[in-house]
Amino acid sequence: MKSILYPGSFDPVTHGHIDVIKRLRKAFDRVLVLVADSPRKKYLFTSAERVELLKSSLSSIDGVFVQASDDLTVRVAQKESISLIARSVRTTSDWEYEYAMADANKKLNPDIETLFIMADSKYAFISSSLVREIAAFDGNTSPFVPDNVEKALKKKYL
Repeated sequence: MKSILYPGSFDPVTHGHIDVIKRLRKAFDRVLVLVADSPRKKYLFTSAERVELLKSSLSSIDGVFVQASDDLTVRVAQKESISLIARSVRTTSDWEYEYAMADANKKLNPDIETLFIMADSKYAFISSSLVREIAAFDGNTSPFVPDNVEKALKKKYL
């Protein structure tokens, strides 16, 4: 069974994330979506909330699993016997950061490879931070996120 790990903060999950996950699932038997917490970031949704939002957004897709971790991504991959990490790249501004992360992961565990997947152009300018900003101003987030996420955003910003 060929598996891939797709880490991210998913704060919140967007249509762009879901598109990447669906495309990964077409190529892999198992996609493990990892809700990763970074000590550098402040989150709108808790880790548990992000896991639940992802699970409900992805419930119709077999072979996709969601879990949270505050450990290094390469350690989670090793524990799960996964040797491939997926990273999505929206625009050239993402590339430098993602390349540096892939290089660091390779140094931490030479057995783990990184697969870069380009975002579909219709989602290239959607980001979780953009969605949070729109929601904070009571804007319409429906073009960017699933219904369950839109409802959760409205609750956060009431």
